Amino acid sequence: MTTKALKILIISLLCLVTLEKSSAQQPGMIIRISEIEIFPNHLEAYNKILKEESEASVKLEPGVIAIFPMSEKENPNQIRILEIYENSESYQSHLKTPHFLKYKISTLKMVKSLKLIDMDALDSKTMTQIFKKLKENN
Repeated sequence: MTTKALKILIISLLCLVTLEKSSAQQPGMIIRISEIEIFPNHLEAYNKILKEESEASVKLEPGVIAIFPMSEKENPNQIRILEIYENSESYQSHLKTPHFLKYKISTLKMVKSLKLIDMDALDSKTMTQIFKKLKENN
């Protein structure tokens, strides 16, 4: 098996595990925080690839409400991504897009650790107001 084929297999398995976890949630919005640690020597390249992926996801996928990457000020190789999807189908579709697969394959060696934390919104009404406010201010 080639290195590329092995990477694709690993990514596919990771996606299946993630899909299995997401299907246990209630129907409706999926909210997740990804905690990612990047090897310092790959940080600049990783950030560039992540920016391209997040922009493409929000622009091209109607079910992607937000993919908002951030880094810790004091420790920039600690990345956090707020991900909000309209529903499970939107999330599952996102995992199969060319831009997401390119991101996963090209950053595989850059990631030291990854933790996905599924969240429940405590106040969906205020979340809606936040997005309206952001739109009005732009």
